[in-house]
Amino acid sequence: MVRKITLHTLLWIVALLQLFPLIWLINYSFLKSGDFFGSSILKWPEQFEWSNYIHAFTYGSVPKFLWNSAFITTAAILAAAVLSLMLSYAFTRMEWKLRGVTMAFIMLGMIVPIHATLLPNFILFNWIDLLDNPLSLILPYIAFSLPISMLIISGFLETIPKSIEESAVMDGCSVYGVIFRIIMPMTKPALATACIMNFISWWNEFIMANTFLTSETFKTLPFSIMKFAGQYSSNYGAQFAVMTMIALPTVIIYLMFTEQMSRGITAGAVKG
Repeated sequence: MVRKITLHTLLWIVALLQLFPLIWLINYSFLKSGDFFGSSILKWPEQFEWSNYIHAFTYGSVPKFLWNSAFITTAAILAAAVLSLMLSYAFTRMEWKLRGVTMAFIMLGMIVPIHATLLPNFILFNWIDLLDNPLSLILPYIAFSLPISMLIISGFLETIPKSIEESAVMDGCSVYGVIFRIIMPMTKPALATACIMNFISWWNEFIMANTFLTSETFKTLPFSIMKFAGQYSSNYGAQFAVMTMIALPTVIIYLMFTEQMSRGITAGAVKG
């Protein structure tokens, strides 16, 4: 009994430590800029500054930048999911020359930091006139989503009996029919896991967006924070309000699909 209580206490402490940054972020988003300085880590505001969120939506251009982030991230995630599924099927089900070498080459992408490609990508996109274009972010996001997505989906595909696909082929189903009508529904947990992990990676990405995007038309949500940073002073309350709005979608999606992620990583679609 004592051991169980001790374990639960430790788990609650770990959970609170993990949640503290989010609590601190929300707390500071309701403070005045002058209330940030002091010895207290958390401060109960005398009056909740809802104006911080109003300023974020108006001066910070949050609605427009939020739409840009949603469009770029969704396009990259969906394209990566479809390509990863097709590639995983080709590597796990089809026999062809250099299959292992090709898969190993793609998997090498997991050890390459995406920001190490900033300069070559900038030169390439400048040469093909793709700077300040959503594709300058979507294409690298897709490329760096493929290795981890393929790793997850390929492992899941290995648990699916080939007899299911053979039966579909005997009934006249084409290769694409097998992939999108048979395999895709069965690999939903793995696809959901890959999509959520990629969403977490790209939703808050700023360095590449700051490098490739220059006009207000295509800038993403993290740029809203920069609007409240001045040379001599900053509106910290509005900055924390923007950061809260950036963090909440990730937290909500992760909580909604935690079970799907666990199934995608640990379970198979068919046992037998």
